[in-house]
Amino acid sequence: MGLDVIFKIAGVGIITAVINNILEKSDKKEIATLVTLAGLVIVLIMVVEMLSGLLGSLRGMFALY
Repeated sequence: MGLDVIFKIAGVGIITAVINNILEKSDKKEIATLVTLAGLVIVLIMVVEMLSGLLGSLRGMFALY
């Protein structure tokens, strides 16, 4: 779960940045903003899933229900 998650987040960031630059150069700034927002939402969903897994393992470790 360590390094692969960092690479996934970095990959989403790089793809988002490239698409954002392409759209801004073709004068479609509104769509570029939406693409950036979509990339942010994707990364936030990934982080929330990781936090959910962490809290689940902590709950299991301390036998909290």
